[in-house]
Amino acid sequence: MLSPFLFVHAASLLRSSHLSAQGDSGRSFSDLLASVQSFVWGPPLIVLLVGTGLYLTLLLRGLQFRQLKHSLWLALVKRREEGAEGDISHFQALMTALAATVGTGNIVGVATAIASGGPGALFWMWMTGLVGMATKYSEAVLGVRFRETDDRGEMSGGPMYYLKHGIGGRLGRVLAFVFALFASVAAFGIGNGVQSQAVADALNRSFSIPHWLTGVVVATLVAVVILGGIKSIGRFTGVFVPMMIILYMAGAGLVILLHLERVPEALRLVFTGAFTPMAVGGGALGYTVAQAVRFGVARGIFSNESGLGTGGIAAAAAQTAEPVRQGMVSMTQTFIDTIVVCSFTGIAILSTGAWSTGVDGANLTQLAFSSGLPGQFGGAIVAVSLSFFAFSTMLGWSYYGERNLEYLLGVKAIVPYRVLFVAVIAVSAVAKLDVVWLLSDIMNALMAFPNLIGLLLLSGLVWRETRSYFARHADGP
Repeated sequence: MLSPFLFVHAASLLRSSHLSAQGDSGRSFSDLLASVQSFVWGPPLIVLLVGTGLYLTLLLRGLQFRQLKHSLWLALVKRREEGAEGDISHFQALMTALAATVGTGNIVGVATAIASGGPGALFWMWMTGLVGMATKYSEAVLGVRFRETDDRGEMSGGPMYYLKHGIGGRLGRVLAFVFALFASVAAFGIGNGVQSQAVADALNRSFSIPHWLTGVVVATLVAVVILGGIKSIGRFTGVFVPMMIILYMAGAGLVILLHLERVPEALRLVFTGAFTPMAVGGGALGYTVAQAVRFGVARGIFSNESGLGTGGIAAAAAQTAEPVRQGMVSMTQTFIDTIVVCSFTGIAILSTGAWSTGVDGANLTQLAFSSGLPGQFGGAIVAVSLSFFAFSTMLGWSYYGERNLEYLLGVKAIVPYRVLFVAVIAVSAVAKLDVVWLLSDIMNALMAFPNLIGLLLLSGLVWRETRSYFARHADGP
């Protein structure tokens, strides 16, 4: 099952190494991928992603709002469920999921959404995150409900298992296989090549560190963590992820604090731009409501991954006897990622006025921090945070890819997969694989379709599990 990835990756490497010679053909290949990406991430998938989240929100009577306080307590205060089956604690499972999602989307994705859709895009990122919490909750409930113990005695779960066993029959098996195949390939894109390039570029641009050196160091660090499996990943992310989030939020928070008088205007722009067109610099050209919705929803999903199914994979490793309890813990990941971290980025960009300069991507966030903080600290904070976020994403996605490949090929594939995953990190840091972003987006979309179908078909089971849990814990969950 590795052959599709090897073919695509080898083609990308050959293409990048001969880009100057092939010119037009290279652009044609990129244009083809861009067309495919635009198609798969078109209105049908966006409507399906948001619609599924909204449907689950209504079905569960807004559980993500009613139980948010208790969920945060379970995740961040209680942290573990003693004596229950599983490989890692509630907290470590949450940090593993956050490791995969708090990444370049929180820095680059927010900036791109605002640059392309205007300030109103941040509002639609929030809306996507709020309904996405119900999606993430459902993925985690099903991930734990249908998890299995593999040949090594570790828990394995996620969409491939709840699609196969929850839906059953030929349809369930086909959906499970399709999800596992695309997720295995996606792990080498969104969870590997893209992140390695992001780290190498950020450190080279800010500190002149050679790309090859970054590739070797990052590959070595990732190897040290992932070769020990989920328990090693859980222990590391349990310490590293809170540290990196606090570091970044401290920098963004300082930018906002130094421009506190502009925050009300920034919030006005967000809510106004979400529902009315906005001109740029008083001119005729500007942002439409459609652009705000499109880029806000797309970048929100890219950031928190609600609907992609990855939340159920991390949740399945948690030590818990109650699928619903882990579901509540897991849904806080979307809240922290999108409602908290993305908001800090967005308000920093808007309050400094950097959003109206015409800069895009990581450069926009870096401009906001550089202009918003004294000295040269702002740009360095963004570069270091981007590197930390990308590194943590590699760890989380290495586990996601491993579990899906294990489903397809068995435990014998795990060690070769880990070795290959580390090797690709080193290669991607120096090879300009300019199509990796497009391939990553395509694979993510192809993962989402079978998972969303499964969530809709199994939504009744999620509701029954939830009702049963709260009936048994009527005096408090």
